[in-house]
Amino acid sequence: MEDVLFKHNFTFKKKYGQNFLTDPNLLDAIVSDAGVGEESTVLEIGTGAGALTRALSKRAKRVVSFEIDKSLQPVLAETLAGCENVEVVFRDFAKSSLAETEKELGGDYLVVANLPYYITTPVVMKFVEEGTHCRGFTVMVQEEVARRFCAEAGSPDYGAVTAAIARRGECKIVRFVSRALFTPRPNVDSAVVRADFTAGGFSVKSEKVYRETVRCAFLSRRKTLENNLMSCFSLSRGEAKELLRLADVPEGARGETLSPQKLGALSDFIAEKRGLFW
Repeated sequence: MEDVLFKHNFTFKKKYGQNFLTDPNLLDAIVSDAGVGEESTVLEIGTGAGALTRALSKRAKRVVSFEIDKSLQPVLAETLAGCENVEVVFRDFAKSSLAETEKELGGDYLVVANLPYYITTPVVMKFVEEGTHCRGFTVMVQEEVARRFCAEAGSPDYGAVTAAIARRGECKIVRFVSRALFTPRPNVDSAVVRADFTAGGFSVKSEKVYRETVRCAFLSRRKTLENNLMSCFSLSRGEAKELLRLADVPEGARGETLSPQKLGALSDFIAEKRGLFW
C-alpha cells in the first residue's frame, strides 16, 4: 500500500486526519467485528488508500465509500482494481445529506469506517439522529472517545453522546488498536466500537424531547437535575419536582447518574406534561 502511495506522489494531509491502516489481518478482523455478510450493504466514511474498503468488498454485497481527498483518485484506481462491488464517492460526507445517501443505498446498511478523528463525533451523531435505515456502526476511533461512546451511567466518561447512542442500541468496544499500526503514526491509541441498532435500544414518545432532556441533564454537572430542568424547560420548582417524582428519580440527583433508559422515561413524562410532542 505504501509503495502505491509513493508511486503516485501522495502526501498525507493533516487537515483531513489521514492515518491509514494497512495490516491485512487487522482489517479482516474489523470486517468480521462488524458482522458484514454476503448480503450486506456497507457505507464507509474515509476511503483513504482503500485497504479497509478492499477488505469490505471481499465480504459485502455492496460498498459505498466517501472520500474527501480527490488526490487519492489514482491511488484508489489501483488499490481497488477489480472490486466491482465498490463505489467511491469523492465528496465531504459531513456536508452531505444522509437522507439522500440512504435513498441511493436503497435499504438497510451498516457503517464501517476508520474515522478521521476530527469528524468522529459529528459523523456518529449523524447516524444516531438521522439514520433511518442504518442497522449500526463499527468504527475505529480514539480510545478515549470509544470509552465515552460506551460508558456506564455515573462514570467520568458518561455524557450526552453516550445516552444518545444507547437510545438506538447496544454499544461496546470490540478491540483496542495500537497507534503503531497506523501510517503515519498518530499520537494516541485507538479502539474499534460496534453499535448495534437492532438490539438493546429503546423507544421514546418524542426523539426531540429526549435529545433536549439529555442535553439538559448534562448542561451543568455541578447542578442538580431539578435545577437544570427548570432552566431548560422553563419549569417552576414544583413542576420539576413532580416530573422527577413521576420518573422515580431521587431528589437531588444529578443528570450524569441517570441511565439512558431513565432519561428516556423522564423525557416521556416531560412530553406528556408539557405537550412537547415535537
